[in-house]
Amino acid sequence: MMRIGTPTDDMHNHVRNWTLLATSLLIISCGGPVVGPEDALRTWVDDMELAAEEKDRGAMLEKISEAYADARGNSRKDLGDTLLVYFLRQQSLAFISTIDSIVVNGETAAEILLTVAMAGTNDGSFGLSADAYRFELELENIDSEWFLIGAKWGELGHALR
Repeated sequence: MMRIGTPTDDMHNHVRNWTLLATSLLIISCGGPVVGPEDALRTWVDDMELAAEEKDRGAMLEKISEAYADARGNSRKDLGDTLLVYFLRQQSLAFISTIDSIVVNGETAAEILLTVAMAGTNDGSFGLSADAYRFELELENIDSEWFLIGAKWGELGHALR
């Protein structure tokens, strides 16, 4: 025999079901996707590429550690000066980067091997310049944010230094 609930029972069930649904949706929406270190590093590369194409030196410098140092003797300031000159020389820039490998050491250090094709328009004799480079980047994770702490680079086919 089927029991028909009273209007009060039906209303309580209806409210309970909507409350469970709303709570479930809230939990799902607040959780968001879990981003691992490799995904965060890929995003870091994408952000740097976009900033370079927009000639946004400030956005690039924000992702470079104050303690940056490389084998060529460059500091963060030296990189900033190089970017300034490069951006002033080029009217427009385009980059195509390929991540060759990402190695994460623990959760605080990483190395990225990257190949980058660069093209720019300028006032030179041909009006266009293009190069391809390999980069070996060293990054450090501080408070869940990745910063460049060192790098080696060289033209494609040449040694990194």
